Parts: sequence; structure tokens; C-alpha cells
Amino acid sequence: MIVPNWFHTREAVVLTLLKTRFSAQILKATLSTLYYSGVYEIAAPFTRGEGVIFMLHRVTPEPVQPFEPNRILKVTPEFLDKVIRLVVEAGFDLLSIDEVPERLARGGGERPFAVFTLDDGYRDNLHYALPVFRRYSAPFTVYLPTDYMDGKGDLWWLMLERVIANSERVSVRKDGCEHHYDTATIASKKTAHSQIYWWLRSLPEKEARKVVGELAAARGYDSDALCRELIMNWDEVRTLAADPLVTIGAHTLGHYAVAKLDRASAHHEMKASIARIEQELNRPCQHFSYPYGCANSAGERDFELARELGLKTAVTTRKGQIDAGHRESLTQLPRFSLNGDYQDLRHIKVLLSGLPFRLWNKLSRSRVPEADATI
Repeated sequence: MIVPNWFHTREAVVLTLLKTRFSAQILKATLSTLYYSGVYEIAAPFTRGEGVIFMLHRVTPEPVQPFEPNRILKVTPEFLDKVIRLVVEAGFDLLSIDEVPERLARGGGERPFAVFTLDDGYRDNLHYALPVFRRYSAPFTVYLPTDYMDGKGDLWWLMLERVIANSERVSVRKDGCEHHYDTATIASKKTAHSQIYWWLRSLPEKEARKVVGELAAARGYDSDALCRELIMNWDEVRTLAADPLVTIGAHTLGHYAVAKLDRASAHHEMKASIARIEQELNRPCQHFSYPYGCANSAGERDFELARELGLKTAVTTRKGQIDAGHRESLTQLPRFSLNGDYQDLRHIKVLLSGLPFRLWNKLSRSRVPEADATI
């Protein structure tokens, strides 16, 4: 892609800002700088690409809590409404995920497109997200970890939050030693959660789940009960899937990071979840979302597995817009997170330009560690 000289100068400035710290505060400041400078509008024709796939998890009117580290997974119905309206007014075509391969195969020259996707099958997708999408006749996809629909789901990231929220002290055994964390105040809860969460993400997933399971059991919490509280059952999925706007995709059986599994286990998690959806809904399942979806959670082997299984598309949580080149890599598509920390239309406008993603990708190539807390 050829871009004008002015772009490289401004790119260097913003890249320096991004490299200083991967905090939400810095990123928000960077997005605001791009917005108020107007640079994103000038860059958009060169950086926007063919389209964008939005990633969401929960859509709920629940108020923000003082300690809620997983708020990142929530947006309000009102914000979703504003985003869809903004996307339409910006000239994007609203497509289903099923239309993406054909759209890319036709090549450029068309209006940019936007696709909406939601991971995990939260019940609020049916009660709060669906009415918003209907208002705009906007297609969307929901990716299901199919064991969860049976009420057998380990939402360990939410359980960890619940344990810390309701404890004044938490202890975990790490590296052979007992580590104790003060969780009596909101500030100490946030510190403890950050340290424990990222340590758990570094472990083999079954081991991480065991740690959280023990914390939960010691306080009388039931992981399956939490799943049944928040996740749709199969009858609710059928109700959602009956709407012509809805596509149902797979998200493994038990929401495991497939890259951390051996090949046979990863293949089984993917194939069996696809088969279960086809059995329950009596329709083909041709689309997939990798749980967690970052570079450590899905890699080249897994993209190849998706191709072997005959999937039309598979999406990651890697940041980026969709370019013409993705027609050759439909099983490793990037997404644009509609994030609970960034419910600001100014930020969405900048992100839709594609400029921050171009900078982010350049930063990633500079070997800066990926900071992705997305589930």
C-alpha cells in the first residue's frame, strides 16, 4: 500500500505514544489525539481496508460496579445502537459473516463493510442485543462453546472476579509457595486480580481452571451454576437462531485455547462443537471463533485445522481491519473489539479509519508483547 509522506511523519509520533505503555489511559489519549487532530479522517482512504469485523461478548444495561475487571466484555444496548448507526452513516455495508468470503473474492472498489460478532452465547445476546440488531436489520453472528449450552461451563475469568469481589483475602499456591493477596479494598482487589489473572493466563489452561475451581469451592461457589445464570441454553439458542439475521458459529466445546492443546484435542474441540451445533439446529455450521483468540491461543496449526474442517471463516481477537489479502487467509481473520472500556463514539470513529490498527500491527512486528485481556 502506498501512503503519502505526511502519513509516515504522523505515524512515527503516534507509534512512539503507543510504545510508551499499553495502558487504557495511554490508548484512550492516543485515540483522542487522532480524533481531535483530524488525522484519522485524512488517513482513512489509505488505511481503512475492505471492512471490519466487530467483536462483542455481552450487551447489557447493568450499571458499572466499582470492582468489575470483566467490564471490558460488556457494552450497553444504547452504545451498540449508536455504533451501528455510526457505521451505517459512515457508509459501511452491514454484512453477515457468511457474505465475507464472496465480498473479498470480488475485490476492491466497493463500499467498506462491517460484520458484527458476539462470543460465548451470553443470555443477554437474546434479550438485549437482538432487539438492537433488528432495529437496523443488521446481521450478526454468535459463537457458542457448546458445553456451555448444556449448563456445564467453566467461566473461570468471571468466577475469579466473583471470588475476589466477595473476599477480603485470597491465597493461591504459585511456584510451590503460598501467595496471599489482600482484597479488602477496591484498589487491592484490582491489584490482586491483575496479578492472579495474568499468572493464570500463563499456565496450561486445565491447571489455571483447577486453581480457580479450588478458590470457588472453598467459598461455596458452583461453576456450572454461574454458567446457567449467564449463558443461553439450547432452547434459547434455537429462539435466537430462528431470526434470519442470526448466524450461529462454533467456539469449541469447553472454551479452551486450542493452541495450548495437542493437535488431536484441538481438532476434537473444534470438530465436535461444530457437529453439536449442526445436530441441535439442523443446519450447517461453517464459521468458528478461537477462544481468547490472541497469538498465544490460536496459531498456524489451528488455522490449518479450520481449513481441514471445511470452515468458511474463523475469527481471532487479533486487532485489525479486513484487507484484500484476507481472501487467502479466511481462517485467521482479525477483529475490532467493541470494548466496555471504550464506549466513546469518538474512539470508534478513529478505529473505523483503520489507522490505529496499522500502527498496532507495526508495533507488534517490533516484538512488543501482546496485551490482550479478551476472553
